[in-house]
Amino acid sequence: MLKRQSELTLSPYTALYDILIPKDNELRRLNEMIDFSFIYQELLDRYSMGEGRTAIDPVVMFKYLYLKVRYNLSDRDLIERTKTDMAFKFFLGLAPEAEVIHPTLLTKFRRQRLKDMDILQLLIGKTVEIAIAKGVLKSKGLIVDATHTVSRFNLKSPVESLRQASKVLRKHLYQAKLAIKDILPDKPTGSDLEEEQTYTKNLIDTVKLHPEVAVANGVPEALHSLEEVVDDIEAGVAQSNDKDAKVGHKSKDTSFLGYKTHIAMTTDRIITAAVITTGEKGDGRFLKDLIELSRANGVDPDSVRGDHAYSGKDNLKLAEKENWKLYSRLTPNISNGFRGPDAEWDYNKDAGMFICPAGHTAIRKARTGKKNQGRNQKQTYYFDIERCQKCPLREGCYKVGAKSKTYSVTLKANVHQKQLEFEQTDEFKNEVKLRYQIEAKNAELKIKHGYGKCWSNDIQAMTLQGAITLFYANMERILTQTAKK
Repeated sequence: MLKRQSELTLSPYTALYDILIPKDNELRRLNEMIDFSFIYQELLDRYSMGEGRTAIDPVVMFKYLYLKVRYNLSDRDLIERTKTDMAFKFFLGLAPEAEVIHPTLLTKFRRQRLKDMDILQLLIGKTVEIAIAKGVLKSKGLIVDATHTVSRFNLKSPVESLRQASKVLRKHLYQAKLAIKDILPDKPTGSDLEEEQTYTKNLIDTVKLHPEVAVANGVPEALHSLEEVVDDIEAGVAQSNDKDAKVGHKSKDTSFLGYKTHIAMTTDRIITAAVITTGEKGDGRFLKDLIELSRANGVDPDSVRGDHAYSGKDNLKLAEKENWKLYSRLTPNISNGFRGPDAEWDYNKDAGMFICPAGHTAIRKARTGKKNQGRNQKQTYYFDIERCQKCPLREGCYKVGAKSKTYSVTLKANVHQKQLEFEQTDEFKNEVKLRYQIEAKNAELKIKHGYGKCWSNDIQAMTLQGAITLFYANMERILTQTAKK
């Protein structure tokens, strides 16, 4: 049963908020700026209005998630802090003496109430609406890029994940009281998951039995992180760990297991659109989506800045057709030739290789043909034959018995002459330099808000994390800029 909470629960102690929380407090200003009732309206049909136990107001639950991202806290640490942080309670609409929720309710809210909801576009659209209304978003120039987020399991087995988290906890315990080594359970030496889980449980129980170290500097946070790893692994084992994460590339020689967030941001540094995909996807193909989503959110771009992953011929044609400028340096390797959309091959700028429709990355490349012979040269990409032989998409792509599988791209020196000439102008050189803004934004998302690692173990969880994180990033920018006026 859903019962809507009033703006602030009545209490004889409510006046404390006027004393303790200044007018310029970030959370107070956020409450005044945003009518969060849009969350309630979006989630209304996911609750029973007259049956069952009374549910926590979805607006309150959403605000908990906002605080989690804003202060980069685990679920347990967030709830512990909320018990004593008056600014948190004010933001949540709780009375100073009110009880807080149990951490597990946040997990249930994420997995059950927000499932199958297009919350990413909802939250970005809301912040863009506010930014326009407040006069913070004025530019129609976009900057595009993709940032990677590693899976919570990130190529590690559950045993390795538990051991790493346990190691961090033991480090803080030893710093607090070296003698505690004598009473901690013996570390397992094998690689059996059940044995590791038993050890972890005993370690957690031992720490909780010794309050003199359980509250020492760094121990509570490390303990809560270990408990969350335990919870994730228990859910992950049942769901085959992270079934959605895919291997992508940060560079030619460096890979990661996880996801990509393709972002469009104005030169005012307001994010206008985002698309979240698995890690192996290339960047350039999502430019059209980012443009369309930005328009849907109220920003019709007149220009786009991006790295050379976005300079494919389809994007150049799109820019010419829709009459906006593309500040992206050409690369001779980005082209899908005359293949249809069903056989789309992606160019991964980080690896410097093409990715086949099945998601496999080429293992090497070579240039064929002679220069200055009246014919265009080709760049040929070679794929792993063993993978091709087992690939579910091999029919019509790989010929049985073939000793190699290649993909060739014609290096067309003259086709993009117009863009090449544009690259030489002072306008292009100045505008393309603005790309640093989105690189700084990506670093901020990862370092400040924990966006470098996925909360849970599927793309649905990654999308929710992206929605909340990007919502906060935009609101932080809006609050900062309005404070200057």
